[in-house]
Amino acid sequence: MRKNVGKMDRIVRIALAVVLIILAYANVIPQNLSIAVYVVSTIIAITGFVRICPLYKMLHKSTLREEPPQF
Repeated sequence: MRKNVGKMDRIVRIALAVVLIILAYANVIPQNLSIAVYVVSTIIAITGFVRICPLYKMLHKSTLREEPPQF
C-alpha cells in the first residue's frame, strides 16, 4: 500500500495517542470509557507509525507531500 500520512499528520497522531493513553491511565477519563480510549489510541498510533490510514484511502485523501525526484 502507498503511504498517505504526511510528517506533521504523523507527529500529531502519535502525540494525540500518547496524550489519550496518559489521560486514560491517570483516570482523568471515566473508567467505563478507558477501554475504548485505549483501542482508539492504539489505532491512531499504528496509523502514525506505519504512515497508512485506511480512512484516507477510502476518501482518496493524502497528507503526504510528493517529494521531488533525486538524481
